[in-house]
Amino acid sequence: MEILTAEQAESLTGLVLGGLQNEWQTTRKVILAIPAEKASYRPDEKSRSAMELAWHIAASEVWFLEGVLAGEWPKEAGMPEEVRTPADIVTWYERTAPGLIEKIRALPGAVLAETMDFFGLFRASRALFLHMDWLHVVHHRGQLSTYLRPMGAKVPSIYGPSGDQEMPPAGESAG
Repeated sequence: MEILTAEQAESLTGLVLGGLQNEWQTTRKVILAIPAEKASYRPDEKSRSAMELAWHIAASEVWFLEGVLAGEWPKEAGMPEEVRTPADIVTWYERTAPGLIEKIRALPGAVLAETMDFFGLFRASRALFLHMDWLHVVHHRGQLSTYLRPMGAKVPSIYGPSGDQEMPPAGESAG
């Protein structure tokens, strides 16, 4: 992986953290669109259930944030007992992630440029691992969004109106 200067790492981190926060608003809508009574839906026996995938999205993002903050990868945490519905996942994430994001935002560029080992597979800067987190979230959110219609749910807007929404009049936001 590419080695970043402190200035590059700081700049990339600011961009990525802003992107993660924006993407979370979209991911939140997708998770909340899962009908709680159908959260066990899986399109194939090899697939995660909608609930498992939603948890993976939120928990792995927190895992990435904690790892970048600590400079080493933490042990993966299981789903807390109080998390039983998609809405509970969103509540857990919203209680957990923002503080981590702010702590990372406060790290100096030299720390963000430090490299970390990814389980012996490769090394990259802390800032680049944040970018990997962003890509990971978007990837799995795309998977989860394809579960919604087969569960009888509506797909919310992601990067514009979905097929389940009418186009807004000119000059208005699709939300």
